Amino acid sequence: MRYPSSVKRVFLVDCNNFFVSCERVFNASLVGKPVVVLSNNDGCVISRSNEAKALGIKMGVPAFECESLFKKYGVRVFSSNFALYADMSDRVMRTLAAEAVDIEIYSIDEAFLHVHSTEYSHYGRYLSDLVKQRTGIPVSVGIGPTKTLAKVANVLAKKREEYKGVFDITEHPSIDDLLADFPVADLWGVGYRYTKILLTAGIRTARDLKYTSDEWIRKKLTRPGLKMVFELRGIECKKLMSEIIPKKSITVSRSFGRILFEREELLRAIAFFMVRAAEKLRKEGCLASTVTVFIATSYYEGHNRYVNSVSYVLPVASAYTPDFLRAVEICLQRIFKQGYRYKKAGVILTNFVLPDQMQLHLFNPLPNTPKQETLMKVCDTINSRFGSILSYAVVGFDQTWKAQCMKRSPHYTTSWNELLVLEI
Repeated sequence: MRYPSSVKRVFLVDCNNFFVSCERVFNASLVGKPVVVLSNNDGCVISRSNEAKALGIKMGVPAFECESLFKKYGVRVFSSNFALYADMSDRVMRTLAAEAVDIEIYSIDEAFLHVHSTEYSHYGRYLSDLVKQRTGIPVSVGIGPTKTLAKVANVLAKKREEYKGVFDITEHPSIDDLLADFPVADLWGVGYRYTKILLTAGIRTARDLKYTSDEWIRKKLTRPGLKMVFELRGIECKKLMSEIIPKKSITVSRSFGRILFEREELLRAIAFFMVRAAEKLRKEGCLASTVTVFIATSYYEGHNRYVNSVSYVLPVASAYTPDFLRAVEICLQRIFKQGYRYKKAGVILTNFVLPDQMQLHLFNPLPNTPKQETLMKVCDTINSRFGSILSYAVVGFDQTWKAQCMKRSPHYTTSWNELLVLEI
């Protein structure tokens, strides 16, 4: 089926090996070399250059299992630098937004677009060159009549050299031929459970799935699966979500850089997480009324493993950090047990409301006072401009519990003290 140019196309712009590409922008010696980026605490591989992929390094593999491979082939290894990656993502997305009619930022490294032009492949090449010129980040562009087919096109744009990173699936003489070579497990929206169901039924390719009966799809894959199949047939079911959907919860959690034993040091770490969560809440312009705290030992502790959580409901929804810190102390008091080797903890804020929808309480007549709001705004402004230099006594100065990041690159774009220096 050939689509006329009047049929609006969906563009999917996806940054190639995003975290690795961010590192390469500021370190040209990494270009052409095998590079990997590790998760928090330098645990697992979460981004790989094409050269690293060619060595057989798998996504999500624990770093210690690859140490011999890293040394043998001179793989450059970096700790995750999320401040840098978030800032580079913002630059990419702002570049795309300026060129789009509508944009849906789908993740930190990919976005769906509608554009002005009807010369789709040409405009896809223009977007790829523009992002590379302005940010240094290479991208692949997939173009299709639906979001699902744009995803397929993007995968093909990455894998097939003849497309040179940009592919409009509607320009191919037979989309079915492309789908016949596309594994069903690689489709957007097909996870482990769906893959097992489909392979058991003998459905191995995207083309097989496209021509499966609606009744079977509805029964086995439910309504989301049916929408995916309709999109494979070129029927748009998933509209661009250009409006930002308000968050329903905020979670901040980390694995510790060392084992924690005492309640006081665990409290300092959890309080730090809560300060960050409260800052995120205020950026959303919301109040929260429920605080959840969880703590856990390592997964490998065996019989001595301990995992627990507890929630505390504030009398009145708040965005005032000290209110949350008091809740954290109460929660930790309830679930902490002496004698365990704690490796991870976190906080969750839920039950959001807007300030003008807050339910008052008989014994808390003046929550979120103007003085509190002003104090939080001043603290957030200072920390945003100068780094997190203001905190709370309960957080303390000893933060040796923080995750290991021995191989982290500088914050090239977010810290005055770590700007790139050029010698002329």
